[in-house]
Amino acid sequence: MPLSSGLLLRHSVVMWLLFHSLVLMTLCFHHAATSCSKSCYCSDSEGSYGGKTMRCSNLGLTEIPQDIPNDTRRLYLDYNLLTTIPANAFHDLPLLTELDLSHNELAQLEPGAFRGLAGSLQFLDLASNQITTLDPDAFEGIKARSNLTGNPWHCDCRLQTALPHLDLEPMSLTGIICQTSEPADSGAQGVPFLLANDLDLCVVLKKTTDVAMLVTMFGWFTMVISYLVYYVRHNQEDARRHLEYLKSLPSRQGKSEESSTISTVV
Repeated sequence: MPLSSGLLLRHSVVMWLLFHSLVLMTLCFHHAATSCSKSCYCSDSEGSYGGKTMRCSNLGLTEIPQDIPNDTRRLYLDYNLLTTIPANAFHDLPLLTELDLSHNELAQLEPGAFRGLAGSLQFLDLASNQITTLDPDAFEGIKARSNLTGNPWHCDCRLQTALPHLDLEPMSLTGIICQTSEPADSGAQGVPFLLANDLDLCVVLKKTTDVAMLVTMFGWFTMVISYLVYYVRHNQEDARRHLEYLKSLPSRQGKSEESSTISTVV
């Protein structure tokens, strides 16, 4: 009995230590996932939904922090030096409702830049960056209200084609005011592109495509005509040679007259 009690005691101690280690590991992982990113300031978000508000404003950041707590609801990355948003930059932030990227140097939003935020994001601030066009593949169904003002938008056929494929709140797109355009004389400069319904910046591209098709068709037509001319001339030359050859042969009538003369003489 004493031996059995000792074994049971040791077994209980081992199980308790394992359970304690598991609890500690869980707490460590939870702390790592919910602790504030280095150099940033975190606070609890207001309201009944919980989560964190994380402020990383004006820190000279050149890339998105990698240790953002996954319970972050509001993330402020404004007034930094970000130049691009890579794919899956916010993929592990399922609760994020507000994202401020204004006053950076953003010129490129890679495909999948906001992947994973379509179901949660409510406000996206991209104001005062260096964005010239939008790629629908960067947003992947985001319907958030957005601030797109203060960017050097280049209004061309690419942007005109992209706008219908964006799910952003429609009035957000009024912030796209053309700074440059293609063609330059389209009259788009200084105009909110969404409201300029009479602008069609794909006309030049369509005309260029039509001209290219006409040139291609003319080239094929010229090749066909050239082949036909060559074919006819070649056949005419063969026919002429054949005719000259036939003329050079002794005629059958001459042979018949010669045979009749010989028969008479005989």
